[in-house]
Amino acid sequence: MSWLDFFQTPTSSCTIHFGRGIHAEISPNEEELFNKSYEAFEKKEIVLAYEYFFLSLLNYTKNKENENIVLEKRDNTLFFTLFQGSAKIEGTVTQENLYAEATIVKSKDASVALKRYILERNYQLTYANYFSDATYIKIKLYQDNITLSPQKIFFPLRELALNADFDKEHIKSEFPTIPLQEISHLKKIKQEELQTKYSYLQKWIKELEEKILTLPSNDNSGMQSFLYLNLLFKIDYLLVPKYKIYQELSKKLQEYFSNELSTLEAKNEELRKYLSSLQELSFEAFSQNFYTAKYTFNPIEKSSYEDVINFIEESLNKLRWYKHNRYPQVIPTIYNYIAFHSLYNFGMNSVLKELFHTLVTILNSSFFDALQCTHNFYDIENDKLQKKAIISHLKNIEERGIQKYKSLIIASEELNFDSLESFSYSYYNMLKNINFEEI
Repeated sequence: MSWLDFFQTPTSSCTIHFGRGIHAEISPNEEELFNKSYEAFEKKEIVLAYEYFFLSLLNYTKNKENENIVLEKRDNTLFFTLFQGSAKIEGTVTQENLYAEATIVKSKDASVALKRYILERNYQLTYANYFSDATYIKIKLYQDNITLSPQKIFFPLRELALNADFDKEHIKSEFPTIPLQEISHLKKIKQEELQTKYSYLQKWIKELEEKILTLPSNDNSGMQSFLYLNLLFKIDYLLVPKYKIYQELSKKLQEYFSNELSTLEAKNEELRKYLSSLQELSFEAFSQNFYTAKYTFNPIEKSSYEDVINFIEESLNKLRWYKHNRYPQVIPTIYNYIAFHSLYNFGMNSVLKELFHTLVTILNSSFFDALQCTHNFYDIENDKLQKKAIISHLKNIEERGIQKYKSLIIASEELNFDSLESFSYSYYNMLKNINFEEI
């Protein structure tokens, strides 16, 4: 697996971000910069090697640099600042070593419970570790540069950045009275966007409750699971909450899929209770769980295309069973569930991710319209798919993707535009037959 696979390049004109990947384009000369970094490491020109390496990690929005990494070279030392969500990582590079750290909280503010949590986290890290100086609790990384290469330094830096971001969010959720440090770079989301997201959260939960009442009275646990899980995945991808909502939502999903001793009914009840707690949130409390920030590393590990396709096929088999046994209530939900589950669990290449996102926008058109992220793929009022707009969009994805994947063909001519259900089924079959062989 190449470290380059951790980058993704969505291209929607909408400025609102969905999901938890990097919402930006990689450097246009990223491969060249990576190769120069590798060559400089081989020549033992360490500071220059790191400069090329960091430049290769820069990302862009509409050809404008996002400044997710800031560099300054003085004498024979490279100073860098790297942003990963709530975490701001600062460090230095010399010929001999790399040192980087992120400030978490003030030492005097840390409770006994938080200190215990920090100590436990040290045992879970491979490269980085926590420490406390006279003023702050920080997470740091030290690397000797003698045997390093771009591949070898990528993963230690990624571990430092992802864990600093995760733990700051965790602390905000579990220890809300302890102020986080170094968060001035976080930006607030507009009130109109938050209000729309809050309204749709309430709407989705109410619709789910009404849908469950239409299910058969006996043996409906499997259908309930699809409904509850789909909504949690949907909240995560479309609303993109942070802090407490994200921490609790992630925990509920993890418990659902990992607890083999609990019954399906008990698991569903836990999800129902959690969604009820979200429904009871005031707008003010809801709004405290959102911000926008710069990101350098994708949080999801790269998955194989085969893993994604296997999941699609397994899910379609379940859908066929429900359809054969005449349970139409859950069919639209499963089509959504496949996409949201995949986007949550699989680290995809940029083309596949954009294809999944396209289907999500079609199946959730009213939400995107409400956020003024209209794509004109589906006429809600007349219940009609806009065939030309969709095919044109898919061809555009193919034209951009073929620069990396030489045999890429997105077979849009095989799509069925008769209904949303027919379209969704044919769309997933199209996704199952794409060649991602690289140039």
